[in-house]
Amino acid sequence: MEPQPRIKKLSIIIPAYNEGRTIHRILNKVRAVELPLGIAKEVVIVNDCSKDDTEEAIKRYQAAHPDLPIQYLAHEINKGKGAALHTGIEHASGEYLIIQDADLEYDPEEYNDLLKPVLSGFADIVYGSRFMGGNPHRILFFWHSIGNKFLTFLSNMFSNLNLTDMETCYKLFRTDIIQQIDLKENRFGFEPEVTAKVARIPNIRIYEVGISYYGRTYEEGKKIGWRDGFRAIYCILKYNIFTAKRKMFKNGVFQS
Repeated sequence: MEPQPRIKKLSIIIPAYNEGRTIHRILNKVRAVELPLGIAKEVVIVNDCSKDDTEEAIKRYQAAHPDLPIQYLAHEINKGKGAALHTGIEHASGEYLIIQDADLEYDPEEYNDLLKPVLSGFADIVYGSRFMGGNPHRILFFWHSIGNKFLTFLSNMFSNLNLTDMETCYKLFRTDIIQQIDLKENRFGFEPEVTAKVARIPNIRIYEVGISYYGRTYEEGKKIGWRDGFRAIYCILKYNIFTAKRKMFKNGVFQS
């Protein structure tokens, strides 16, 4: 076990598209979380050119809750979730960062579960798995679950990892590592791309912990579709087989 890392700040990256109706609810949950060891929170919201009042809702929240540090960024054109994550990651200033969807499918109270293997000195990256542990898991779509497990299986085949949930939103990264990776995918291909690339970093320590999942239906605002599943297959093959290691990092070589 390595010495416990000193973490002063956790950056919480929130990509947002047409979430004006509910974004205050997820921000309330983020604000309520008490992180261990006095770790501070930095919320980085990237509005991906929403067509509703997402921007107004965020600014109202900022004004009403100055105790929660919120860095607000906006795309002038819609680029996709992956592109919003690229922007948020670039602007993160915490030693670690976690990805948080703007909807209510994931519970910020579980940040501390993901931080545990990091604070114990074991992990550089932690994935939150919807398919392990005894946490609550909303029952929804059979074929979605089969698709997620197939994509994880295919990703594991090429990355030589043994993840149970590659497609999970909750991914906790050491910020200096993720900021060095040259990420390309602008939509939901972010998940297989980042997994393929972190798996190839020498001596990287990846852990997985069980999390809850309060999934949404399409009527409730779920956005991912079957086309994104085919794109994920393409990304698994592209970034595990056809992308040279030297192209993975922004400066050509990973600096540990």
